[in-house]
Amino acid sequence: MSKSGEPSDAEVKLEVWCAGEEWCPVTTTSSLIGKKWHPVIVHRLLEHGPSGFNELKKNVDGISSKVLSDSLEDLGEKQLVDREIISEKPVRVQYSLTGHGRSLEPVIYAMRDWGLEHLTEPSDE
Repeated sequence: MSKSGEPSDAEVKLEVWCAGEEWCPVTTTSSLIGKKWHPVIVHRLLEHGPSGFNELKKNVDGISSKVLSDSLEDLGEKQLVDREIISEKPVRVQYSLTGHGRSLEPVIYAMRDWGLEHLTEPSDE
């Protein structure tokens, strides 16, 4: 619970469309972070903490501004990333993980660890 007595965002369950099905938790979690850049953005926010747009773009090497903007908007709608306006003039925005976003830490790090164990650079042949 928060100080105000309201449940924190990590305590409030996200709505799903297939509750009760045996495979539903995997499918729903995949739909939340399954887009190409979503797990990378969550990982960068886990590693670097709250970040401005340009800092996040630098930390997510290879992503275009449009794709980053669209991804952050989508992650915000899915209640995984929070957008806070730091200043009006000039406009500065900071992105951070919500409680739900932070709770993905073991999932994101398991993905990273699996990749480190099972993936290799392509050969130059």
